[in-house]
Amino acid sequence: MTPLITANQLEEIINSGENVLLCDCRFDLVDPLIGKKSYEESHIPGAIYVDLDHDLSGPKTGSNGRHPLPSPEVWAKTKTRLGIAPNTLVVAYDKQGSVYASRLWWMLKSTGHANVQVLDGGLDSWNGPMGTVPRQPKPVTQAIEARPYVGLVLVDEVLANLQTKKNVVIDARANDRFHGQNETLDPVGGHIPGALNHFFKDNLSATAFKPAEQLFKEFVEFLGPIKPSEVIHQCGSGVTACHNLLAMEIAGLKGSRVYAGSWSEWSADSSRPVEL
Repeated sequence: MTPLITANQLEEIINSGENVLLCDCRFDLVDPLIGKKSYEESHIPGAIYVDLDHDLSGPKTGSNGRHPLPSPEVWAKTKTRLGIAPNTLVVAYDKQGSVYASRLWWMLKSTGHANVQVLDGGLDSWNGPMGTVPRQPKPVTQAIEARPYVGLVLVDEVLANLQTKKNVVIDARANDRFHGQNETLDPVGGHIPGALNHFFKDNLSATAFKPAEQLFKEFVEFLGPIKPSEVIHQCGSGVTACHNLLAMEIAGLKGSRVYAGSWSEWSADSSRPVEL
């Protein structure tokens, strides 16, 4: 299954009566309530709301980052509650260049749910009708099996990689934040030593992803001899990292991984080195 679906393709699926679960993932890191508020005002008909803080993150400890992943067991329960059965076609969308949709896409893919796509261009690409009645999720009747996140990198591996240099860390944040400037989300500025910077917005043309051929060309030029399997994606809190991984998948460059704790976890321990 291709990672992206166009608005026209989605409309055809909806009109055909095929079973599809639309997940509205709109969110704002600065104003965490505005995504749900926007959903309640207007959304693609039949969509449920999936919240980054409450559905796609686990409890914060102060040392595990701003959006730690829920445990596989908790994530399985969340999928059950949201109505994501193993064979459900899930289409995720947002209005932020597919940033939050890509987090849901990665969390599902990495725990074995193959039938998931991101609406390319998000709500900005949608020309169909809009709904105003929020839909409550319909839980799955059979419990979903808990499965580990495949392609998840933990902080100890990133720390060890400073010495082994087996992998290359790619930071998805804006260049100024990468260099420790204008840092408003985390208490410490800078980046993981040796990391490369690939701003997630460089994957987009307006609000949609660039064509696969263009993404392939740009990533190959950026990575040089580095293989996709040697890439570890990170960002501020493990969200836009998924955007870079998704862009590489669209380009056919498969096998990269995600350090979900990202900068917010890394920088919470002052013993870990920081580069500006």
